[in-house]
Amino acid sequence: MTPIAPLITPFLREHMPVERGYSPHTCETYAHAFRLLFVFASERLEQRPSQLCLEHIDAALVLNFLAHIEQQRGNDATTRNARLAAIKAFMRYVEFRVPSALEQIRQIHAIPTKRHDQALVRHLTIGEVRAILDAPNLTTRLGIRDRAMLHLCFACGLRVSELVGIQLEQVSLHQPPSIRVHGKGRKERSLPLWKETAADLRAWLAVRGPARAPEVFVNAEGAAMTRAGFEYILEKHTRAGAAECQGLVGRSVSPHQLRHSCAVMMLQATHDIRKVALWLGHADVRTTEIYLRLDPSEKLEAVEAVLPPALRRGQFKAPDALIASLLDPRTPTQATATPT
Repeated sequence: MTPIAPLITPFLREHMPVERGYSPHTCETYAHAFRLLFVFASERLEQRPSQLCLEHIDAALVLNFLAHIEQQRGNDATTRNARLAAIKAFMRYVEFRVPSALEQIRQIHAIPTKRHDQALVRHLTIGEVRAILDAPNLTTRLGIRDRAMLHLCFACGLRVSELVGIQLEQVSLHQPPSIRVHGKGRKERSLPLWKETAADLRAWLAVRGPARAPEVFVNAEGAAMTRAGFEYILEKHTRAGAAECQGLVGRSVSPHQLRHSCAVMMLQATHDIRKVALWLGHADVRTTEIYLRLDPSEKLEAVEAVLPPALRRGQFKAPDALIASLLDPRTPTQATATPT
């Protein structure tokens, strides 16, 4: 039996961040996937996670784990596929170090990803965004912080990890104001700011005060704002904004919906999917095409630009009164039927 602890530790601490150059966010996502897997395996096998062996993580257990995160944890197929991708990446690392497990690894690699419906992304209207941005109390320090966070997240279409990770050195409020964002896949991009967004950011930096964290946004204790902390702030102000905007009543708004809303607004303004991809930091423009399916104005322009074919028109005439009455119940039927 091969203990799994000496394999998973260098995989997460050395192979991913150093040898492969994965971002800290990706490393944390993979680590979370294995936390879930090892908790599931330890409960199923009645062993402590530190006592698990590589041979325990076979194809049958992985399939049961994938079913568990869908059925018990309520995750969708996208999350299920992401957990499977993390497991397969670990198995590719292991197959060069434990040749005796090649058959077991081959069976895990053979597990297919799950096809799923691609629903339209949910986004907010400009009125709903305005209601959320107007919700914070700007007479308080934390209200000024919340407005700046929400406004920056929407205006720049930031991922929540990008928002909470912005440091003071990445902000330039000189003309023109802009921020530098360290995005997914270690890609950096520079984004200009609306003057209204820059004004909210200046207001927060004026009252931020000294803090032990280098990040722009900090919590009440002076530590860096967390993803969970921003999600709580967004949820709180969404509930408050519902009092002014009916569309927010009973609605759960995620940080990524602010990003989607920015993308839709940018697409409607520019009609250029490439500019939207650059703004959002997408490596492949095909990722941005989900907003083309969402925005009906693009399709309306295509319909209006094409001249429909001229077709011969006619009018159907019912052969007798009975057929006419079936087509239109308001038409009275004659007492006598038409002879055949």
